[in-house]
Amino acid sequence: MKKVSKKVLALMAGLGILTSFSQMSASEVIKIDGSSTVYPITEGVAEEFQKVKKGAVKVTVGISGTGGGFKKFCRGETDISDASRPILKKEMELCKANGISYIELPVAYDGLAVVVNPKNTWATCLTVEQLKEVWKPESQGKKFYWSDLNPNWPKEEIRLCGAGSDSGTFDYFTEAIMGKAKAQRGDYLASEDDNVLVQFAQREKGALCYFGLAYVAENEGKIKPVAIKNPKTGKCVLPSLETVKSGEYQPLSRPLFIYVNAKAAERPAVKEFVEFYIKNAPKISKQVGYIPLPDKAYELVKKRFEKRKIGTVFGGEPEVGLTIEELLKREAKH
Repeated sequence: MKKVSKKVLALMAGLGILTSFSQMSASEVIKIDGSSTVYPITEGVAEEFQKVKKGAVKVTVGISGTGGGFKKFCRGETDISDASRPILKKEMELCKANGISYIELPVAYDGLAVVVNPKNTWATCLTVEQLKEVWKPESQGKKFYWSDLNPNWPKEEIRLCGAGSDSGTFDYFTEAIMGKAKAQRGDYLASEDDNVLVQFAQREKGALCYFGLAYVAENEGKIKPVAIKNPKTGKCVLPSLETVKSGEYQPLSRPLFIYVNAKAAERPAVKEFVEFYIKNAPKISKQVGYIPLPDKAYELVKKRFEKRKIGTVFGGEPEVGLTIEELLKREAKH
């Protein structure tokens, strides 16, 4: 290689041309942000993809929560948004106002777990009504004891923790339990980072928290999942890969998504990454504690991306209790 003069190097740097002299070309950057629930899947895919690309592509994955991620995505700041719920009307409007078109791709299925401290030996099953009583907006500022939910339980103060308001988990929990998204008391430990919530539940004997099922499997023994009484069957069901997949664990089961900026999808690196994501989602979802969709669903998702189908199959309103089979039917129609 011919020696490059200092003047030429300075000129290249000034023009933004010089990045890595050894490569003489910049690595492509793919920006992703959003749901902490979807994060483990996307991070796993990103790591594998970057190994394959050997430094030619850099994938950054942030955790702003589903709502926070959509704000960035609909402002054109990211290429892909991780989401633990479908896009809402206000987010659709923001994307439209900024000229952002998107491709909606379901990538896995998840259960939202309600957990307590391992020292809690009494709360083995909770009803939607009990959860609603504790978490409803009208309970703001009110102290609850476990004995308030069941007289046979001890007078141990309930210490609440859960998803922050920018989280899709927050939206889903409030819709499923309160019947209205974002209708929840605000005086609790809130975080978009599920690891913070795990630590709280591990530390506080009276803890009552909620977050993604994958974090329960990852912290087995440190926290204790509670069975939820299925409102339709009356059966107490523990959250697990099997009960979420079968549809027994309701109403806290949900599909997980990535949203791809349609313009960004025209870039070869983004196109290749999304194709790699769809191909590897079943394996990596399972590795990090989520439920892969059926093979047929991934085939439909692959076709959706190939055809660059713009928009959502949802109506912009929160939905709860959608089983894998129902999601599959909806995807097939579109």
